[in-house]
Amino acid sequence: MGMQSGFTKYCCFLCLWDSRATTEHYIKKEWGDRQHYTPGMQSVSAKPLVDRSHILLPPLHIKLGLIKNFVKAQKPNEPGFQYLVNIFPKISYAKIKEGIFVGPDIRKLMKDNNFDSCLSADEFAAWSSFKSLVKNFLGKNKSSNYRQIVEELLQNYSKINARMSLKIHFLHSHLDFFPGNLGDTSDEQGERLHQDLQRIEKNYKGYWDEGMLSDYCWSIMRETDSTTYNRQSLTASHF
Repeated sequence: MGMQSGFTKYCCFLCLWDSRATTEHYIKKEWGDRQHYTPGMQSVSAKPLVDRSHILLPPLHIKLGLIKNFVKAQKPNEPGFQYLVNIFPKISYAKIKEGIFVGPDIRKLMKDNNFDSCLSADEFAAWSSFKSLVKNFLGKNKSSNYRQIVEELLQNYSKINARMSLKIHFLHSHLDFFPGNLGDTSDEQGERLHQDLQRIEKNYKGYWDEGMLSDYCWSIMRETDSTTYNRQSLTASHF
């Protein structure tokens, strides 16, 4: 939508949510609809390319945002955080501290009952709400009581002082904007992007520049060309 990145004041493309008004987060739902998208004003960096009604909110990105804020709300010296460090030895301490995980990491953690036992009462309630939301809302099976599930998650996240991010804001103030069936929005490409970039980041040893994106694009092109060539060869061999 051409919105500015980073910790900007008005980062929602649907309303004028004030991301810095932390005392009103989890409390105030209505922030006033966004009427204009003028570049340079209210965190708009460029004119929208598509109508906002055509924008999808990918369930994978919502999940990544929720677990990120859940982990960042934990203290590094507490058992829950230390368990994450031990169970994900290939992920750097800095990334775990920032709650940066990919889809397979989340699925692995959701199946791990030992993690549940390391959490405090409030953390366990928030984590249980997260798993319930993934199962009953961010997928093909949308429960009839999904609004109650979302509300419980928001309440439990507020108790552990999880910062209200843009993705949590969508659940809090724009629940009706989500499509009827989030399972229709595939996570495969999104998961692959995160996993591929994680591999490329290791090759660049943490140094970020435009070359990383170019490298990723070329890797996709090489793989696509190779797949096309193999299919053509396979077809030709049958004649």
